[in-house]
Amino acid sequence: MFGRLATALLLFGWLAVPAAAQPAPSDQDQPVLITADELKYNDELNLVTASGNVELAQGERVLMADTVTLNRKTNVVNASGNVILLEPTGEVIFAEFAELTDDLKEGFARAISMRLQDDARLAAVSGTRRGGNVSQFNRAVYSPCKECAGADQPPLWQLKARKITHDQTTRNIVYRDARMEILGVPIAYTPYLSHPDPTVDRRSGFLSPKIGASIDLGSTLELPYFWAISPDRDILLEPLFTSKESIVGQATYRQAFDDGFIKTAVSATQESSTDRFRGHIDGEVRFDLDPTWRAGADIKAATDDTYLGRYGISSEDTLTNHLFVEGFRGRSYANAEAFYFQGLAADDDQDTIPIVAPKLDYNFVGEPNDLGARLTMDANMQALTREDGADSRRISFMPGIHLPYTSPLGDVYDFRATLQTDLYDVEDVALGSTNTLASGLTGRIMPRLSVEWRYPWLRQSGKIRQVLEPIATIAVSPNGGNPGRIPNEDSSVFELDETNIFKPSRFPGKDRVEGGQHVAYGLRAGVFGEKGRGATIVVGQSYQFRDDDTFVVGSGLEDHFSDIVGRLTISPSTFLDLTYKTRVDKDKFTARRNEIAATVGTDRLRATANYLFFEEAGEFPEREELSLRFESQLNESWSASVDGTRDLSANGGILAYGASLTYNCDCLLFTLNARRTFTTDRDIKPTDTILLQVTFKTLGQLQGQVF
Repeated sequence: MFGRLATALLLFGWLAVPAAAQPAPSDQDQPVLITADELKYNDELNLVTASGNVELAQGERVLMADTVTLNRKTNVVNASGNVILLEPTGEVIFAEFAELTDDLKEGFARAISMRLQDDARLAAVSGTRRGGNVSQFNRAVYSPCKECAGADQPPLWQLKARKITHDQTTRNIVYRDARMEILGVPIAYTPYLSHPDPTVDRRSGFLSPKIGASIDLGSTLELPYFWAISPDRDILLEPLFTSKESIVGQATYRQAFDDGFIKTAVSATQESSTDRFRGHIDGEVRFDLDPTWRAGADIKAATDDTYLGRYGISSEDTLTNHLFVEGFRGRSYANAEAFYFQGLAADDDQDTIPIVAPKLDYNFVGEPNDLGARLTMDANMQALTREDGADSRRISFMPGIHLPYTSPLGDVYDFRATLQTDLYDVEDVALGSTNTLASGLTGRIMPRLSVEWRYPWLRQSGKIRQVLEPIATIAVSPNGGNPGRIPNEDSSVFELDETNIFKPSRFPGKDRVEGGQHVAYGLRAGVFGEKGRGATIVVGQSYQFRDDDTFVVGSGLEDHFSDIVGRLTISPSTFLDLTYKTRVDKDKFTARRNEIAATVGTDRLRATANYLFFEEAGEFPEREELSLRFESQLNESWSASVDGTRDLSANGGILAYGASLTYNCDCLLFTLNARRTFTTDRDIKPTDTILLQVTFKTLGQLQGQVF
């Protein structure tokens, strides 16, 4: 807070640099160079006077004045008439008159003004310096505003004080009778204000309070206090006072090390309305063990499902706890990790959510041989344990070989051969739709051969490049490969799209493999102009040579011919960006999935639309949603926006809508946000939120919220 103003105060100590300064260490041995139209010496008075365009330079610091006089008896330097001091850091200091002793311990200046490096201004009627470490400004004014209110208007805001004192020993800046003015109108007054100077990186103290109101919590006040324990440790205390509930204690602890850091946030309250303890913890730890290995942890927990949302701490619906050690060397990667998930959704049953520990992965990519082929190895060991439901332990190895090849005709081949070997030890795995549970050892061996072929064609026409690339993939493996006793833990969420249609196996994890033989074919094309503008399209489909019930109905891969997938991006100019993704039913040629993201317009008026449609597939219900946003840069300083999201399904409705108004200039940021959400989750009800933030640049921020 008040950082730029304090920076200006530090510069006052250099007002007598020319003839009797205490230079920076780098300048101590450098001579003082003096130029002037006239130089006189008075033997009787023992005065040296330089006049007419006087310029004194020592290193990168320069003093200019109409007249500079040195009294060799008293060792007092006087500079008068258009006194200007140019600092090496870019600041410029102006004064009508300055008088200082040659050791800089005592001094006086009149009609001081300063232009800081960022063009902020400081002015004072007079200033004194005593003891070599205390500077005092009388009737001082500070403002970073240059253009907010116009050249002929008073600054949009300014800070005035009867007296400002800077003590370099204690590194404190003290204001007496300070007031804030906006457009010349006083809006705030304080008889006393103190804060650290800019040389202090961190210091304990209160931060700006946050005021708000809530239907559930009533009036709220958050009063942050920062405690700098040591150079490498600190705590931010943020007690939340509410009129309808008990105090919520919040704290964030941080500690830095040479090779890592720790950050932990906690909160707790004894809620008065329910007489129950509620709280949370959110911790992050990262350490570099050596140039190859690093370790870390993410620790997240809450006492109940709705605590984080009710008190506005987080909107997460799943808390992920993660411990890991990982190493990178060359093209290879190794990882050991563990996961614990806390589900916060209404239909989550914690007893059925698995604990994943341990999970070990190793991925090796060898150097190419004389033919360009590389050996690969993917190894995995994983254990999943539940309180209620299936448990499994898995060991998996998948050695392989990868050979890229480009023919003399320019077509590109990518040959791959892999052998996936999986061994499972399972307990209480449900067999199909029956109530039969199976336990014991099971596994599979799945060899796979695949080749991808691409034939890129390129055409240049002036500054326009055109690319046309047919693509095809053939994958061959034994039929089946998914015994009923192998649980599907990491491949249950499957979505066919243009990113996986050409892969040898379309499943994202290891619990399911795609057996049999299939071919995928399609086309990539693009037109590219300058500055990354252009359009691209990808279209693909696959054919399975035999019936296979591996993929569920609605997935797009349940029949011989798959659905047709594609993506179109159009960005011809700065006025339009469009992305369209789709999956089309192969028989009816109707969309089973549509995603549209479009941005149209300029800064003056820009519209953004996002549309999402998914047909029901397996366990996933149909979903249709539309989001719209309109924003406008009204002028150089003012901008506004409105947005809304609606569920278009049969039982849907408006999910949320809001508006914002922003004023932003060189010294002030004002933001007003209003939002209405219709989400209901147990004790979390639909809310109206109004957030007001005013940031006085270089000073601090005021914030108020109603929800």
